[in-house]
Order: sequence, then structure tokens, then C-alpha cells
Amino acid sequence: MEYKELVDIALEARKMAYVPYSHFKVGAALLTKNGKVYKGCNIENAAYSPVNCAERTAIFKAVSEGDKEFSAIAIVGGSEGDTVLSICPPCGVCRQVINEFVDADEFDVILGTNNPKDMKVFKLRELLPLGFGPKNLKVK
Repeated sequence: MEYKELVDIALEARKMAYVPYSHFKVGAALLTKNGKVYKGCNIENAAYSPVNCAERTAIFKAVSEGDKEFSAIAIVGGSEGDTVLSICPPCGVCRQVINEFVDADEFDVILGTNNPKDMKVFKLRELLPLGFGPKNLKVK
């Protein structure tokens, strides 16, 4: 799948965001190694701490359906409205959750906007250089 197409799916997912407090909509499109895509949006809550980010929504949907092998995620976000003008990197919690399921040296994080020329692609390792993950818990 072309990464521009994955960004377009994330832009569609962003439309479903529930953001009555921050008014900052985020959409994510998670690509599995078998080619399936899971969409996610951010979902806020009046109590604030139960908020769920778009990236985690997509990952949790995939895992709940039995998919745990991922190759890339596209993320778009910005103030309410249809246009996303700048890239929106994942928060630290989302970076950690992504790290649970992927090889950080191979997994692509695509940050997009409405303009395909603004798309940036990073390996997760670039965004989470010394990430703690399942390998850290294995006893030698």
C-alpha cells in the first residue's frame, strides 16, 4: 500500500474523533503485515485521564481482532476543521504502545497532512531511541 493512501485513510479516521474539550482531532491508520488497515481516532472524556489517542485506538482494535504484526502507521492531527496543515507526532505513551508490537528498526511512522508533499516517514527507533519493550523483560 502506498503511504499516501494510508495517510488518506488516517484523514478519514480523523473525522470520527470525539474532541469536545481540546478540539484537536487525530486520526490513525495502522497497516498490518498482511495488508489489513485498522483506523483509529482520539476519544476524549470529561474526566481527562480516560482519553484514548488515535494510535492506541487503532492498535487496540487490531489486537482485539487477533492482528499483532504491523508494518506502518499513518498519523494526522490538528485543530478541528478539515485541513491538517502540519505533522502531528505520536505522544510518548503511543510510542511505547507501538513499541510493544513491532521491531523499532523496521516499523514506519508516517506523519501526514492534507498535502502529500509534507509527509514525513520515520522509523519508530528515531522517535523512541531507547525504548523499553518485551526484549527488556527476557531473562538471559
